[in-house]
Amino acid sequence: MVFEVLKDFALTDPVSGEQITRYADMFAAMGTDSRLRIVQLLLSAHPDGMVAGEIQTELGISSSNLSHHLDKLKNERLVRVAREGTFLRYTANTEALQELLNFLYAECCTRNKAIRRSCLKTSLKS
Repeated sequence: MVFEVLKDFALTDPVSGEQITRYADMFAAMGTDSRLRIVQLLLSAHPDGMVAGEIQTELGISSSNLSHHLDKLKNERLVRVAREGTFLRYTANTEALQELLNFLYAECCTRNKAIRRSCLKTSLKS
């Protein structure tokens, strides 16, 4: 599973204002159904990823629309792209997504116990 390395949700240092802004931008980038579906698809295809045409076929959107969404996700470092001949292969940036999850769950899993670690680990494995 992609997030098996989510062992310790506590952030070691206080989160800076710049980090908060970065995380907000990352969440905003995933704030449309198409972009969230792209991230979901790429996570399901991890670690191989998918070429742009496969993503387009799966989502049923135009190539220009897909390009716009992929650029937004790439600009926030949520996806990576590599050229393979004439194709572009996209993969989820699992390190960035893990960092985002660590930020999101750090407080609830260390101080106030809003989410039990065992429940979260179980839900991530499925």
